[in-house]
Amino acid sequence: MQKKFHIKKNDVVLVLSGEYKGTEAKVLEVITKTNKAIVEGVNMVSRHTKPDAKSPQGGIVKKEAPIHISNLMLVEPGTGKPTRIGRKLDDKGKLVRYSKKSGEEIK
Repeated sequence: MQKKFHIKKNDVVLVLSGEYKGTEAKVLEVITKTNKAIVEGVNMVSRHTKPDAKSPQGGIVKKEAPIHISNLMLVEPGTGKPTRIGRKLDDKGKLVRYSKKSGEEIK
């Protein structure tokens, strides 16, 4: 069975702790196996790469490393404010995410 998280790919999130605390950015990928997410421009690390066909020069490449999901909070699309997430059944009996602050459904 697939795990359910409060954030999904392409959500805008607020980083709650660490070096990038207070940063709002878009989620690029959610890694369910390790409960982590890759967030655009957050938790940047340097990777030393050898020359290959893709990058014939090689060198040091900056890229995003995963950050734990517990350190992220969804930013409500309408208001732009961080909010907690709940789940409820909609009219058709489908489980949907909703904002605990405003009570509105999140697509």
